[in-house]
Amino acid sequence: MLTKTTGRRTATALALTLALGLGASGAAYAKNPMVGGAPMYAQKTIVENAVNSKDHTTLVAAVKAAGLVDTLNGPGPFTVFAPTNAAFAKLPPGTVENLVQPQNKATLTKILTYHVVPGVYTAKDLMALAKKGGGQGVLTTVAGEPLAVEVQGKKVLVTDQKGNTATVTIPNVMQSNGVIHVVNAVLMP
Repeated sequence: MLTKTTGRRTATALALTLALGLGASGAAYAKNPMVGGAPMYAQKTIVENAVNSKDHTTLVAAVKAAGLVDTLNGPGPFTVFAPTNAAFAKLPPGTVENLVQPQNKATLTKILTYHVVPGVYTAKDLMALAKKGGGQGVLTTVAGEPLAVEVQGKKVLVTDQKGNTATVTIPNVMQSNGVIHVVNAVLMP
């Protein structure tokens, strides 16, 4: 026989069990961010996710041509500012085709590693860095060159040494070996 108190305890226990059960499995059902029409999985590496993005086929081809696949599949951690195909298309005609030629591997590698920063910097970290720097923060890329970070409203902007600015269009795409921030321009060292 259920008394009022026993019934309440049972209902509370059931509610707790459901809440804990759903909470524990909730991460498994969390929506993965979509990039280039493909879900990005936090348990995969930067390269394992990037190859599935229809918006990053040029970047993936360039990473392969530069021989950086193993590096970006490694433990990292890395923060990658990943230009889209549209960003590469803004470059002068023939630039990408020229850069992926074997004789230009060193130049291509320098450009690509200019988009990579050691460590994990989320959008929140980048905003804090800019704030701490009085409006502009500076990151040192894997290429050994500085990259400026600014915030305009809620947008993170990244500026290269030549003064070209890219906007982070999709922030915080978490990876097993770092984080990707999709950007709308190619940065040049």
